[in-house]
Amino acid sequence: MKYDRILIRYGEISTKGRNRNKFVEKLRKSVRIALAPFPNVKVEASRDRMYVLLNGENGKDVIGKLKNVFGIQSFSPAIKVDRDVEVLKQTSLELVTSLYNEGETFKITPKRSDKAFELNTDGINHAIGGHLLQNIPGLKVDVKNPDINLRIEVRKEAIYLSCEIIQGAGGLPVGSSGKAMLMLSGGIDSPVAGYMAMKRGLEIEAVHFFSPPFTSERSKEKVVDLSRKLAGIYGSIKLHIVPFTNIQQAIREQIPENYSMTTTRRMMLRITDEIRKKQDGLAIVTGESLGQVASQTLESMYAINEVTNTPILRPLITMDKTDIIKIAQEIDTLEISNRPFEDCCTIFVPSSPKTKPKREKVNRYESYFDFEPMIQEAVEKVETLVIKQVDEQHSEFESLF
Repeated sequence: MKYDRILIRYGEISTKGRNRNKFVEKLRKSVRIALAPFPNVKVEASRDRMYVLLNGENGKDVIGKLKNVFGIQSFSPAIKVDRDVEVLKQTSLELVTSLYNEGETFKITPKRSDKAFELNTDGINHAIGGHLLQNIPGLKVDVKNPDINLRIEVRKEAIYLSCEIIQGAGGLPVGSSGKAMLMLSGGIDSPVAGYMAMKRGLEIEAVHFFSPPFTSERSKEKVVDLSRKLAGIYGSIKLHIVPFTNIQQAIREQIPENYSMTTTRRMMLRITDEIRKKQDGLAIVTGESLGQVASQTLESMYAINEVTNTPILRPLITMDKTDIIKIAQEIDTLEISNRPFEDCCTIFVPSSPKTKPKREKVNRYESYFDFEPMIQEAVEKVETLVIKQVDEQHSEFESLF
C-alpha cells in the first residue's frame, strides 16, 4: 500500500511562543527548496504539524531529501483517512498487511488529539487491534518490541496512519537566526563549522582568501566544491573570494616571522568584517578548535579578536579532531577537504609561530605599515559566486561581481 504524504514533526520550533509562525514559515521554505526536484509535491503547514503531499512522487527519494533539512525533529510516511471507524479499520488492515511478514508482531499506538472522536485511545486499540488479529493469520501482539508499530493519530480534520518514525536533522530552520559570514578555508574544520552554524538557524555566506600564484585554481575549485556541499542544505550559498596575495606578501616583508600568522588572521578578520557589513550579516563563523594549532590558542584568539567587535562564533571550539572528522564524513566534505591543494592559510606558515602572542607587540609591528589601503582594495576586488545545489550532473554557479 502506498503512502500519500509525509508527516513532519517540529523540533525546537515547538518550544517557541508568539513567533512560532516565523519559524514554521522558515521551515516550510527550507522544505520547498530541498524538494525542488519533485515538482508535484505540495507542502502544507500548520502551527503543530507540516505535511508533504506526495502526489505521485517517489516517497523514498523525498525522504532522502528531508533527512538533511534543519528544524525537523522526525517525520513519518503516512496515510490520511476520513474520521470513520470502518474506513479506519479497512485502511489499517491494508497498511499492516502490506508490511507484514509471517511470524511478525505488532502494536497500536493511538493518539487522540481531538477528544470529540467517538473512540478513546483504549477503544481505538481494541477496535483496530481486534480487526487486524481477526484478518491476518499468524499476527501476534508485542507491546514492548513489535515488528510493526501502527501509529494512529486522530485530529480534527482527519485521521493519520503511519508505521515508521524517521529521525530528522534537528536544529532550527536555516535563516531563522540571522546571517553570518563563514571563513571557509580548504581544510576539514571550516565546512563542518558552517554546517553546525546552519543547524542553529544561521544563513551562511562563505568568505575564502585566495593567493595566486601561491595557491592554484585547483585549491579554488576545492572551496567551490565544499560550498556546493553546504548549498545542498539550503539550495544555494554565496561564496566571496578575496584576493589576498598582496597582503600576504606585505606581511612577510613587514611583520616578524613568528608574528606573521597572528597578523594574517587579523587581516582576514578585518576583511571578513567589511564584507559582513556590506552583506548585512551579524556575526562571523570560524572553524577554530581550542589548542588545535598555534593560531587557535586562547592567547592567539585574544590577540586576533581585537580587530573587531563583531561576534565570532566558533561551533567547534571544544570538539576533538576525531569528532570533527566524523561529522565531515557524514556531510560528505572530508574527501574534498583532503585533496592535496593548499590554501593561503597553509602556504606561508612560519616555522615557529607564536602560540602566545601579545596584543601590544602585534599592534606595534603592524603600526609600522599602513595595511588599510590594501584591505580596502581587497574588499573592492572580491569576486562573489552564487553556488547552487547540485542536481545530478547539473551543478553550476552564477557570478556576481
